[in-house]
Amino acid sequence: MQSPDSKPHTALGGHWFVLGAALLWGTTGTAQAFAPAGFDPKVIGALRLLVGGIVLLGLCLYRRELGRLRDWQWPPVLLAAAFTASYQLCFFAAVAKTGVAVGTIVGIGSAPIAGGLLGLIFRGEQPSRRWLLATLLAIIGCSLLSLSGGEIAIDPLGILLAVGAGVSYAAYTLMIKGLLEKHSPNAVMAVVVCVGALLLSPVLANCTLDWLLQPRAIGVVLHLGVATMALSYWLFARGLQTVPVGTAVTLSLAEPMTAATLGILILGEHLNPQAFFGISLILAGLVVLVLKRRATPRQVAA
Repeated sequence: MQSPDSKPHTALGGHWFVLGAALLWGTTGTAQAFAPAGFDPKVIGALRLLVGGIVLLGLCLYRRELGRLRDWQWPPVLLAAAFTASYQLCFFAAVAKTGVAVGTIVGIGSAPIAGGLLGLIFRGEQPSRRWLLATLLAIIGCSLLSLSGGEIAIDPLGILLAVGAGVSYAAYTLMIKGLLEKHSPNAVMAVVVCVGALLLSPVLANCTLDWLLQPRAIGVVLHLGVATMALSYWLFARGLQTVPVGTAVTLSLAEPMTAATLGILILGEHLNPQAFFGISLILAGLVVLVLKRRATPRQVAA
């Protein structure tokens, strides 16, 4: 049973929750870049889930929203957790191979088409013309980024891993959308993230963890777990209550906007004109959806 504060928000409010989550996700790649030498991307992904899961579970237990375990639909929970885990592995490995800006933009840019197709096939969510235009702009923009040369290191395996992260994210969103129909956002995110952390726990078994003893490493892990996992997924679940799967995934294009900006301003990454044009197309797709929401604030589906 959902808690009183889990009542669905307005459509416009839901979109802002998703955008807020995406802005936080956009800091993940930059945070990883501050990890000390010798860090393992797999370990960072596993610890991100572990810390975030502990925070979300603590909130859920405090508010007594978990309910009885037998009331949960465990197949979709396990699928959502598996997709969450695979996203962590693919995303952090992609960023390590091909850079923060490209890894994040290709990963999140490949997710809208997957999210739209999954929403249509499994939930009957008909994509609007606005969504199709936004998705087309994102795909073209990601293609330009992938083909751009210059000072960006384009690693084919890194691009493939980034696409895998995007598909995992879309599938995870689909599973979460269904679970939110029967459980509160706090409970759903706590259970899914904790199960995902358990699935990734074997990653920690044979890895070198000495670098985690450094203060900078602890700061990176805490930021990733608390800000980009617990807080962001708390926002995302609330937005997803009123936002269709495909639209939520496309709205997450605010993530590469943040990642690219931080990558250039803080990490000193350089983008050539073709890459800048690709980013502009992705952002144009996001603007299309945002303007749609402002024009019809009472409309639930995009």
